[in-house]
Amino acid sequence: MTKTLAGLALALSFVLPTAALADPQPQMKDALEALKTAKQHLEKATPDKGGHRVKALELVNKAIEQTEKGINFDNKH
Repeated sequence: MTKTLAGLALALSFVLPTAALADPQPQMKDALEALKTAKQHLEKATPDKGGHRVKALELVNKAIEQTEKGINFDNKH
């Protein structure tokens, strides 16, 4: 049993430092950047879209806000 625990501790000593150095939440950060890029494109688009461009901007802004909140929440827990 002691050998098993020692082996587990040794294995974790190699895994944990690597995990700690990994970029946290790369998918959320990529999504956030994609949303910000989408916002820029929507802002540059011509305004005559029957209100749909404006609505899309509102939704993208909400998505950016929620993504940032998700990142912040996960960083704290």
